[in-house]
Amino acid sequence: MSMREKKKATLSHALIPILFLIAVLSISIIVFGADPHIPIILAIIVSALVAIYGLGYTWGELEEGILDTIKMGMQASLILMVIGTIVGTWILSGTVPTMVYYGLQILSPGIFLVATALICAVVSVSTGSSWTTAGTVGIALLGVGQGLGIPLPVVAGAIISGGYFGDKMSPLSDTTNLAPAMAGANLFEHIKHMFYTTVPSFIIALIIYGIMGARYAGQALDMENINLMLTTMQETFMISPILLIPPVAVILIVVMKVPALPGLIAGTLIGGVFAMVFQGADFGAVIDAAHYGFGMESGVEIVDDLLSRGGLDGMMWTVSLILIALSFGGILEKTGMLHAVAESILKLANSTGSLILSTVLTGIAVNLLTGEQYLSLVIPGRMYKDIYAEKGIHPKVLSRTLEDAGTITSPLIPWNTCGAYMWTTLGVHPFAYAPYAFLNLLNPIVAIIYGYTGFTIEKIEKVDKKQTA
Repeated sequence: MSMREKKKATLSHALIPILFLIAVLSISIIVFGADPHIPIILAIIVSALVAIYGLGYTWGELEEGILDTIKMGMQASLILMVIGTIVGTWILSGTVPTMVYYGLQILSPGIFLVATALICAVVSVSTGSSWTTAGTVGIALLGVGQGLGIPLPVVAGAIISGGYFGDKMSPLSDTTNLAPAMAGANLFEHIKHMFYTTVPSFIIALIIYGIMGARYAGQALDMENINLMLTTMQETFMISPILLIPPVAVILIVVMKVPALPGLIAGTLIGGVFAMVFQGADFGAVIDAAHYGFGMESGVEIVDDLLSRGGLDGMMWTVSLILIALSFGGILEKTGMLHAVAESILKLANSTGSLILSTVLTGIAVNLLTGEQYLSLVIPGRMYKDIYAEKGIHPKVLSRTLEDAGTITSPLIPWNTCGAYMWTTLGVHPFAYAPYAFLNLLNPIVAIIYGYTGFTIEKIEKVDKKQTA
């Protein structure tokens, strides 16, 4: 193909693949109940046609953009696969059944949702990972909630809220480190500044969970069903407090700042050893559980559905979705179509409030269009850094807003790396749990309110645009 002069992408160029994506996803998922993979591939084809014939790019250049973006999401994909092996071996070892067993005996419907959000918040602050939280204590809490008769989307919403509180506030979190790096802010100043938006949002979420829990507290517990679950797990597994060592060990490993992948692989190995020592599983059974997940056939449907999950193979649906979504985002990023959308949004930013609003909308839009949480911090961070400086707004306000929009909304989108992970791990569709993930819904709203009221919007001396050029 002969070299052609490239054109700058405009909003009109960008809207063609974006509107096509919205239309084809809506029709495919809502009307035909299809998975999102092929519709997004169709949107990739449309975006590539616009880039090649409308903007003058070659396929080689687009492929380079795709691979660069996929590279950014590869760690997340690898973590996802390792989490699959952890879930499989931890169920086989009796660790997950033990957590569910004791949880059913300790927690009551009235306090369950509040306790779930708080437990997940503590674990995620300790580990810096909402993914580790959901893949370990999250699965156990889901089983407890199911036994207590609380709808799974509500339980999943509380798990997501607690998990993402820690994902934002922990200095061990990758997003908590990435956001200030993009904005030019200090890490610990960034964390302190997030207290103003994240803590009030979480407190409101806990109050709502408390009110919802009070409603469930009034219902009669199905003790026959709970006792059946307890008996089935006790007959199938050896239940003992010693089987709580694997999750405690993983939390300690991560707290000791061991990188995520080696730490999680250690969790899989510990689970495999415990399965052989305490459940009498042979090496082949451990390999099978790590690869294909654990299969339960007790005849008790509620227990079988809860504990038949995990495995490397079980995560490949999600990994493929992540790679496809990142490919679409890579083309939009490489060709400047994503920036054309962001620049159009930026034209509305003529005040501090509208600038915060624009930052929030850009972060959400990048999450929707690229399917990658990291890009929702990187792209708006690069775009808005100089603008915040020109308007005399402290970089920590930008870094906080990046997380208030990008980090927090990522699990609400099914084709985003985070939404796809939570969907696969918890077995609940993001559109089902999204209405109950109150922290994730409230946090962007609180950020926007602060922007328009000026509350906690710290100012600095304005930077002349000519000086930053």
